[in-house]
Amino acid sequence: MARRGVGERFPIFHTDAVQAANYLDLNVARLGVDMLTLSGSKIEGAGRVGALYKKKSVLLAKIFGGGDQEMGLRPGTENLLEILKFSDALKSAQKIKEKESKKLTKLRDYFINKINYSNILENIGIVLNGDMKNRLPNNVNITIPNIPSDLLVIELSVRGIMASAKSACKSGDGKASYVIQAVNPKVKETDGSLRFSLGRETTKADVNYTVKSLSEILTKLKKWYS
Repeated sequence: MARRGVGERFPIFHTDAVQAANYLDLNVARLGVDMLTLSGSKIEGAGRVGALYKKKSVLLAKIFGGGDQEMGLRPGTENLLEILKFSDALKSAQKIKEKESKKLTKLRDYFINKINYSNILENIGIVLNGDMKNRLPNNVNITIPNIPSDLLVIELSVRGIMASAKSACKSGDGKASYVIQAVNPKVKETDGSLRFSLGRETTKADVNYTVKSLSEILTKLKKWYS
């Protein structure tokens, strides 16, 4: 990753690191970022708070007027209990990130191989979105031709499997993910993309059940979608 500017002028570099806290290095000096955001919702046991890092040289305008909390940027009484939970969870996640990353990378690759070598799934032409190596340890994102994502999510949910069709902030717009289409230009509006997120409690048995269920679902749905 490189920063290029004109003369002494560089754009402010912000990175959304909410998915990175459990697995990647968050050293802002090594990352070379001006701003970095984290969310407790992505860190197990972290509660409902987040964090924004910014360099001292970066000037921010307050969100709205009021008290001087959050360095005058966001008035309102801080939720100290949730902040402490977030802090402890972040420290814990960073302490075990290498061990967890190795464990989940193996499980992720096992999941992907199960999909690739399942007779039913292979014949349907499922595509892995993103690079095989340069991806988060917990991420498996696939595209299934001609079958709507929302229908797949519902069918999986009935079987007790939680998957998502796109990010939560874009889940209601009804359009194909522009990120997936950028990663894989061959993806069409009618194709269904699914994201499976693995966690500390995920097992091989969970993966086997998911692949088996997905095979059953697609066997049923391919009668109506082709």
